[in-house]
Amino acid sequence: MPVLSVLSAAGAVLPARAPLLNVCMDAKHHKSEPGPEGKLHDQCSPWKDNACCTANTSSEAHKDESNLYNFNWNHCGVMPPKCKRHFIQDTCLYECSPNLGPWIDQADSSWRRERILHVPLCREDCEQWWEDCRDAVTCKENWHKGWNWATGRNRCPWGSLCRPFSEVFPRPKDLCEKIWSHSYRYTTARRGSGRCVQMWFDPAQGNPNVAVAKYYSWKKRSSPAGLEDVAPESDHAVCALPWSVLVLLPLALVLLPEAARGWGSRGWGSL
Repeated sequence: MPVLSVLSAAGAVLPARAPLLNVCMDAKHHKSEPGPEGKLHDQCSPWKDNACCTANTSSEAHKDESNLYNFNWNHCGVMPPKCKRHFIQDTCLYECSPNLGPWIDQADSSWRRERILHVPLCREDCEQWWEDCRDAVTCKENWHKGWNWATGRNRCPWGSLCRPFSEVFPRPKDLCEKIWSHSYRYTTARRGSGRCVQMWFDPAQGNPNVAVAKYYSWKKRSSPAGLEDVAPESDHAVCALPWSVLVLLPLALVLLPEAARGWGSRGWGSL
């Protein structure tokens, strides 16, 4: 039947898709699959029911000079506790969350094969992070690279100056997007909207990022533009069709009447 042949051809050109939901990225300290971890430490504990991190990783995430990456938060003097808690929470989200699949991207570093890119961070989380860190001091805008590692710990590059966060990152958007090479994307979406990832949440109310990951997973699968703007959810049934089917659908519609006439002339007994 011509129509089925067209649709079969459309399905054949679809690329294999990696899972986007309930997954752990391929990185230095991540588990291969998410699962329960009953003893996650302090700020990482919200993920204990389903985590990509181990108890040891969660404990190391809270140290000033963690063995996870030999990274020193106090490279320009002691980081204020109210600021440091956001970096701990950021580390917990990165290491523990199984809900970052839609934003997992390939990495070219020696210590991980995958990273996160452009995770849509809720407005409140980003702005509170900036507000609590505005008086902290740093010498770099991008903390992913460019450090002096001569001592085995990150130190400020030669000739760099330590300045307040409010100068290095004039806006919340600058902090959230630039500090980890665009791992996060600043959004105006609010907590509870289902359209942004929360760094902070009450586990007693459930993990809100599960629904967010499902929404963006659908967007990525149903639109050629990936995570860019797509049609409203009311058009879900149409948008969910693979792009190759949508491209070949007009041809199928042209062939359908012809096929129907052919079936009629032969009679149903020939099928």
